[in-house]
Amino acid sequence: MIEPQHIQALFDEVVPSPVLRRWVLVAGLVVMAWLVDLLGRLFLHRVVRAATRHTQWRWDDALYEFGSFRWLARMLPGIVVYYGIELLLPVDDGMGAFVRNLAVCWIIVCVISAMGRALLAFESLYSATPAGKRSIKGVVQLLQMALWIVALVLVITKLTHQSIGLLLSGIGAMSAVLLLVFKDTILGFVAGIQLSTNDMLHVGDWITMSSAGVDGDVIDITLHTVKVRNFDRTIVTVPTWKLISESFQNWRGMAESGGRRIKRELFVDAACVRFLEEEEIERFGRVHLLKAYLERKREDIRRWNEALGEPGKLAVNRRRQTNIGAFRAYAEAYLMAHPDVHERMTRMVRMRDPGAQGIPLEVYCFTNTVAWLDYERIQADIFDHLIAILPEFGLRPFQQPSGGDVREVVAGLRHAVAADA
Repeated sequence: MIEPQHIQALFDEVVPSPVLRRWVLVAGLVVMAWLVDLLGRLFLHRVVRAATRHTQWRWDDALYEFGSFRWLARMLPGIVVYYGIELLLPVDDGMGAFVRNLAVCWIIVCVISAMGRALLAFESLYSATPAGKRSIKGVVQLLQMALWIVALVLVITKLTHQSIGLLLSGIGAMSAVLLLVFKDTILGFVAGIQLSTNDMLHVGDWITMSSAGVDGDVIDITLHTVKVRNFDRTIVTVPTWKLISESFQNWRGMAESGGRRIKRELFVDAACVRFLEEEEIERFGRVHLLKAYLERKREDIRRWNEALGEPGKLAVNRRRQTNIGAFRAYAEAYLMAHPDVHERMTRMVRMRDPGAQGIPLEVYCFTNTVAWLDYERIQADIFDHLIAILPEFGLRPFQQPSGGDVREVVAGLRHAVAADA
């Protein structure tokens, strides 16, 4: 059996120069580290990947996909160099100490990188759960930043041979500068905690914020920014702290309620409002949606007028039904019977203050769907019908005179003048 000292003597005889012998040993160590790295990669891609695929756990697949195992494998060459250089070079050798420190720094970087990738894997697994609507991306980014700060402190102390306490005291003296440099990070972190704790924002929420030009769906929440895809397909990036310091509108409550509000006014020309004649009341009594209302209203008005006694003989003192009141009752009954209007939410038609644009009748109800296309279709269907049915009640919608209206009036006046002449 060949003794180690015989191998050492043979090596010294083949390479007599101490300097050359040192570089040969270092080169051999580098080759060994490279071989270990190659074997680690093969083991990772063959054995570890096969093992993760055959388990029912999801966390090992996530750790592999995000590269946590890969960074742990990259740590192996650093371990080989650290222990190998100690065997090849004297302990008090300056070059050996420097290489060992570099190896330690590389191990620290690999460990921190693996931990950072593990945090990303955890975020991915969390996002796939029902609670994943609450984004933790900002917290993960903050933890990654903290890990790299720790890594930087450890690397600097290892390379400069200074104590951690001394380095941290220097950082404390620079706290004012650090606060200025990391101002946005600190603001974003605090804002992210408030958004998450108060359940103010989820990925997928529809938000509007006019001051920032935001009107769309949230697609990403990070430590510093919130990304929103507007409905015109543009991407708006809003600082996280701005969502706390300013007001924004979140439509999540509407989506979760199952109903979307319709609140739109129909303007009626005030000049066409009048009392209903008895024949019109009889005719409207045959309308399915108005029959119950007219019977109830007629009985109520009859009792009122009878209670007036002698003054009730004067028409101005009596109560009478109006065409706009009958239309309002019809519109409300139409909403009650409409299959696409939510039956458990408010449904009404109310008269707003008359103004220069006529008498506003506001339709207030909720659709039984929150899908945008269906909502617009239902809303248009309701107003199509109400506008078309207005003439049946002797009403007409109010609109500003158009160029065609002016031309018709002018043409009529010219015709009248010509006829007189």
